[in-house]
Amino acid sequence: MKRKTLTQYLVERQRGGQAVTAELRLLIETVARACKAIGHTVSKGALGGVLGSLGTENVQGEIQKKLDVLSNEILLEANEWGGSLMGMASEEMETIHRIPNEYPQGGYLLLFDPLDGSSNIDVNVSIGTIFSVLRAPEAAKTRRIEEVDFLQPGTSQVAAGYAVYGPQTMLVLTVGEGVAGFTLDSETGTWTLTSEKMTIPEDTSEFAINMSNMRHWEAPVKRYIDDCLAGEAGPLAKNFNMRWIASMVADVHRIMTRGGVFMYPRDQRPTGKKGKLRLMYEANPMSFIVEQAGGMATDGERRILDTQPSALHQRVGVVLGSKNEVVRVRGYHLKGQA
Repeated sequence: MKRKTLTQYLVERQRGGQAVTAELRLLIETVARACKAIGHTVSKGALGGVLGSLGTENVQGEIQKKLDVLSNEILLEANEWGGSLMGMASEEMETIHRIPNEYPQGGYLLLFDPLDGSSNIDVNVSIGTIFSVLRAPEAAKTRRIEEVDFLQPGTSQVAAGYAVYGPQTMLVLTVGEGVAGFTLDSETGTWTLTSEKMTIPEDTSEFAINMSNMRHWEAPVKRYIDDCLAGEAGPLAKNFNMRWIASMVADVHRIMTRGGVFMYPRDQRPTGKKGKLRLMYEANPMSFIVEQAGGMATDGERRILDTQPSALHQRVGVVLGSKNEVVRVRGYHLKGQA
């Protein structure tokens, strides 16, 4: 049986309803091409001279890898001229990137983490790209786009996805009608549909968390992990396995394929009180994808997608994955407030 391509998948949704417009289809195809270029660059590794650090810091105060900057440039250049966008925002840039006046303006906004999991670049572990698409506010179409126009809750997303650069290069996408997975055919350069309806199992016995931060965790998180580690003799009455790749894309992709709960919670450190992950570039798009696959995503107590952003680089605690386990973690937090 002949498999569908990404373009065929999007055209079907464009014909079938309101989820995908011609402009949005073009935008997603452009992002997908950029991800293909990033994946190709990543695959060269030391042969392409792209490993190592630049010695500079991004707006987050994080040391930039060469591939961070290259990936950011690839996404900016690919999406500037297509006519689908009014502006872009990236984890690697202090403020928004407006579409230059010489190019046509579109009706959408693009946000992205160009290369998630930078700490894994030099050790050849899976990394990825995360992106989110919003509609530009009507008011912005009569003036210059501003940073405040990007500050929309996750429920306003019209599309989100991630590419994972691993043994296979994959693109996972939602346009609000479930989640589809595409694998890059290296021989033809085509994104091919390999999972039409990705679904996260409701129950799990796996969790992903950075155990080295245990001493900084809030009490509800520590109680939950202690109960997981207690195994069959503990209050959860089952044995849990721990997985941690230190790349959100890779950890979430595992959950998308076999279930689990991913946790990067708030903690007691001054740098962790609001959380570690970025709401606009990581938490919102991943939460949209996870919910569309039947999972759940919270900051510990509240649904992430309902959060009204107050800043472009706002941070948030994240607990997402198999629905019943996320509900359980939320219960630990709510009980702690009682």
